[in-house]
Amino acid sequence: MAAPLSLHIPEPARRPGAAPDFSGLRLSAAGEVGRSDPQTAASDLRDLAFGLIRVLDDDGQAQGPWRPELGASALKAGLAAMVLTRAFDERMFRAQRQGKTSFYMKCTGEEAIACAAALALDPADMHFPTYRQQGLLIARGYSLVDMMNQIYSNAADPLLGRQLPIMYSAREAGFFSISGNLGTQMPQAVGWAMASACSGDTRIACGWIGDGATAEGDFHAALTFASVYRAPVILNIVNNQWAISSFTGVAGGETTPFAAKGLGYGIPALRVDGNDFLAVTAATQWAAERARANLGPTLIEFVTYRAAPHSTSDDPARYRPADEAALWPLGDPILRLKAHLFRSGLLTEQDFADLEAEALEQVRAAGRQAEAVGVLGKSRPSARTLFEDVFKAPDARLVRQRREHGV
Repeated sequence: MAAPLSLHIPEPARRPGAAPDFSGLRLSAAGEVGRSDPQTAASDLRDLAFGLIRVLDDDGQAQGPWRPELGASALKAGLAAMVLTRAFDERMFRAQRQGKTSFYMKCTGEEAIACAAALALDPADMHFPTYRQQGLLIARGYSLVDMMNQIYSNAADPLLGRQLPIMYSAREAGFFSISGNLGTQMPQAVGWAMASACSGDTRIACGWIGDGATAEGDFHAALTFASVYRAPVILNIVNNQWAISSFTGVAGGETTPFAAKGLGYGIPALRVDGNDFLAVTAATQWAAERARANLGPTLIEFVTYRAAPHSTSDDPARYRPADEAALWPLGDPILRLKAHLFRSGLLTEQDFADLEAEALEQVRAAGRQAEAVGVLGKSRPSARTLFEDVFKAPDARLVRQRREHGV
């Protein structure tokens, strides 16, 4: 008699009260994974989806063929961007707890991914981010005051109070509007890249998605279009181990890396240490070279860890061990790049202390300026803006309604 069938239900290796367990994480030593020429066919790059591209070892020394050619100024700029991003996060997290805004989401532990990508690509390239890539804006020098005004939804909010706090939009910074339905960013990035190619432009697109959203249909539709039309796009999966409270196995990461999802579509796929600023830079430059040479898309899985709660509405102690973040085997991206600069003789402890102090003062100054305009509920965009940006030309009905409301 045939044995009864059974359904496999993925379960995380760790739950609250248990010891953190990262034994199933596929790791490679720094410098171990070989680097292929960007023009190599996807079919010959399969191994890159299963290894882990790493440059910095545990002592902060750069190793192997993926080591990018970055000068002292570029390395220091990367460290400064990450430090400023973390300082901004800490300030806005406290602001939410003080009732100055309704909501906030930190990117603690993931700063290297967005900051390195921003600095590795051309400022004219367009990013289609999720809500944890604030480092893209900060690394590109976008106004911290404007970001805070958007979070406070005050009278100076550049989005006029029309977006949830932290869902920025800044065309001038190559930052497409954040979508709460994360999977939609991928087809939009591919479509933008296709339009760029159709018009003979030189700009490429960069899409961003979390590990959980790879299970959505939008993600797979985007891979189909990107592959078929060889769209000049980089498709980034930020695998931070948790999609709110769901672990990676629920989205298919239990048996194979997320990077491997690109192989079935004929898309070159890289699996990268997301806490290694140099590795993120190298992988992004490699993918950008392919896109600009009309060789099509690249899928990159950045392996990292969401050290903070999913949002200010989340309590991670309910679904993961309390000390898990501290034991993450790939470490802290800021401390790892700091160690590399120390080892290279490019930074001292005093230099780093000055860098942190400068970042803190920048954030404080921006905070004073934004809060002078107003925080949540104390200052709002003009009611007149409710009737603007609806139609290209003024509509008689809206004009009448606006007059009726005296605005």
